Amino acid sequence: MDILETIIIAIVEGLTEFLPVSSTGHMIIAQGILGVKSTDFVKLFTVCIQFGAILSVLVIYWRRFFQTLNFYWKLLVAFLPAAVVGFLAGDFIDSVLENVLVVAIMLIAGGVFMLFVDKIFGKTDPDQTITYKKSFFIGLAQCIAMIPGVSRSMATIVGGMSQRLSRKTAAEFSFFLAVPTMLAATGYKLMQAVLEPGGLQMLSDNLSTLIIGNVVAFVVAILAIKFFISFLTRHGFKLFGYYRIIVGAAIIILMLCGIDLSVA
Repeated sequence: MDILETIIIAIVEGLTEFLPVSSTGHMIIAQGILGVKSTDFVKLFTVCIQFGAILSVLVIYWRRFFQTLNFYWKLLVAFLPAAVVGFLAGDFIDSVLENVLVVAIMLIAGGVFMLFVDKIFGKTDPDQTITYKKSFFIGLAQCIAMIPGVSRSMATIVGGMSQRLSRKTAAEFSFFLAVPTMLAATGYKLMQAVLEPGGLQMLSDNLSTLIIGNVVAFVVAILAIKFFISFLTRHGFKLFGYYRIIVGAAIIILMLCGIDLSVA
């Protein structure tokens, strides 16, 4: 990966990590368009730059993290389902992560669903307290996002709305949940890399690329979060649904035309 490819993929990560459009799917698409193949380092890079996005949540909502232990226990309850599924099905998840067709299909399917999600889950309770039960259900919903193209943000926000949380409350809890989820994913990938023969040398050789990617993702994610909360509160999911359908359809059309977007 050269510097331009690094910056482009990091911008894509920062823009899409907290939007309901699938950051993983968009990074796979970006890789395909740029011709960046999924080497061991590229796979590590696309996970580790999520750390930059994590920092953006901590910077924007830092006051909200000074809460009682109850808040953190609820985050743990929401985090555990994805942690367990990710550990047990890690090899299968890795096997489908590079499939551009899967990304396209899930973008379209998720887009169609999002056209109706505000009507399906539009009712909210006056009490917006997030209970342990609601936290666990949101955590179960997050597991669906392990399929590339689904979107962790979409899954967790819709999971919250299904528990009668408002769009804003569900979105903010989704952001908070992203911190332990992405931190665990980044830490796990780094540990795997270190334990692999030559892993430390690979990290050392590409340290500047990782730093640049995280800085870019951090700055862009801050802007994306501020835009998303405001837009979602006022307008809902429909525009994101149309966007997903258009992008997914465009990918399938390009593939039918013989254009190679694979990253394997």
